This record gives sequence, C-alpha cells and structure tokens, in this order.
Amino acid sequence: MDVSVTMWVTTIGVLIALVVADFFIGGRKPHEVSIKEAGIWTAVWVALAALFGGFLWWHSGGQPAGEFFAGYITEKSLSVDNLFVFILIMGKFAVPRIYQQRVLMFGVIIALVLRAVFIAGGAALVSQFSWVFFVFGAFLIWTAWKLIKEARADEEDEEFEENRLLKSITQRFPSTDKYHGTKLFIRENGRRLITPMLIVMLAIGTTDVLFALDSIPAIFGLTQDPYIVFTANAFALMGLRQLYFLIGGLLKKLVHLSYGLSVILGFIGVKLVLHAAHEAGANVPEVGIPFSLGFIVVVLVVTTVTSLMASRKQHEQAEKESEKLAA
Repeated sequence: MDVSVTMWVTTIGVLIALVVADFFIGGRKPHEVSIKEAGIWTAVWVALAALFGGFLWWHSGGQPAGEFFAGYITEKSLSVDNLFVFILIMGKFAVPRIYQQRVLMFGVIIALVLRAVFIAGGAALVSQFSWVFFVFGAFLIWTAWKLIKEARADEEDEEFEENRLLKSITQRFPSTDKYHGTKLFIRENGRRLITPMLIVMLAIGTTDVLFALDSIPAIFGLTQDPYIVFTANAFALMGLRQLYFLIGGLLKKLVHLSYGLSVILGFIGVKLVLHAAHEAGANVPEVGIPFSLGFIVVVLVVTTVTSLMASRKQHEQAEKESEKLAA
C-alpha cells in the first residue's frame, strides 16, 4: 500500500485528536465508569475502526482493508487477554475505582507510543531480512504451545510481578504509598515524591509492551504494511479502557479464551513459516487474507460460545453443591 507522508501525518493527527477528545469528554473528571458509558464508548471505537477500514477499502481496495480488519480483530482479541493482567495490576496497587479510567487512559497512551517503536523496528527487519518470518513464525507457534500449557495448568493464584523498569524507578526515586487524587508528583517536607498513580500508569504501559512481543509478530503475519500494522494496533488499544469496564466482570467467564488465542497464534505462526518458505523459493501454498480473517472470526466465536457454556455449567454445579451442603 502506497502511503504518502501527508497521509501518515494526517492519520497520526486524527488519532491524537481522537485521544484528546476521549480525554476531555469521558476521562477528564475522575469518576466510576458505568456499564452504559463503557458500552457507548466501546461501540464508538468499534464504529471508528470500521469506518477507517471502509476508508482503506475506498482508498486502496479490498486487500488493505481486509488486512486491517484481520489485524484489528486479532489485536483486539489479544488485548482482551491483557485485561486479566490489568485487573491484577489494579489490585496490586489498590487503585481506587474513580481513578482507574485515568490510569488506563495514560497507560494505553504509553503503550501506544512504545508499540510504535516496536512496529518501526519490526518493519525495518521485515523489509531487509525475509528470514525474520521464520523467527516470527517459530516464536508464535512456541507462544501458542505455552498458552495451552498455562491454560491447562489453570493457575488461579496468579499475581502481578513488577518488571525491572518499575523496580528501578521505585528503588531510585522517593515515593509515597498514598494516592493524592490524580497527581503524579507531590511535595512533602521539601521532597518531591512519586505517587502510586504514576507508578501504576507505568506498570500498565510497560506491561503492555511485553504483550507486544506476541501481538506485533502476529499482525506482521497478516500484513507487512507498517501503516496497517500501526493503525490496527492504535484502534485496538484506544478502545481498551472502555472494554476494561465493559467486560471486566465477564472475563472470568471466558474460560476458553487462552485456547482460542493459542489456536489463532499457532495458525498465524504456520502462515508466517509458509510465507517465509515461499519467499525462499519453496513450492508451498500461502494462506490468503480472506481465509485468515474468516478463520480468526470463527475461532473467536466458537471460543466465546464454549466459554459461556462451560461457565454456565460450572455455575450450575456450584449451586447444586451448595444446595446439598445446605440440606
């Protein structure tokens, strides 16, 4: 896809404007986000992503639009899995509910900036070295296998562990353990202290970069266009704050999500390996975007349905056991 400098600048400008509008309309005043508010904003971000996909269709044809939608759906589904960790982080730092939307907003902005750096580096590698697809493909297949192992282990007492960046910040800079509204810094007894608000924002943003190690190779398996990779990531991330409040209570019911994501990552990994082999001159089939998009959607639908059925069955069994104990 031929993207001019003007189009890049315009796109980034529009995305920044959307983030600013989101902040002033829904996130400027600290408050508890209701299901209704989260639902409306989630629908708005999904609609904006659909409109952008339609724009790509009009501007460059069905192939780039299909790649965008496949990338967007993949990144969105992977981001749902990230919400589990975000919940752990909120609990670890005991973030008051009225401040959680502010934490997520700036955490996502940090993640988006850092992901842009990752995407630029990945695009440079892909354009120069076709063998990178073998590495990406193998890594995704390994990640898929790891996800299945973790899902089968069913570790319920998982805890959030601070990464090295957070540890170095808390060790080197004086901080307070009390929240002071949305302030990132305060001054006490002449000392400038970091508040937990800044630390938890950094925790959300930097932890998401770890997830990018999976998602960036995954989307490069669907498209090698940096513009589509960046915009698909941007639209998937920018609606993450509202999605957190919308489906936060439903996350525990998505018991098969890890299995579905492992299937998707494994599929894209195989697709990448086939593409790399094709680029190396081997006579192997390549998987097209229409099939990839359909496969991803089907897997997510099946995963959601089976998860809800399994959760309902577990709930019914729990009720029966409680009734027996009561009797």
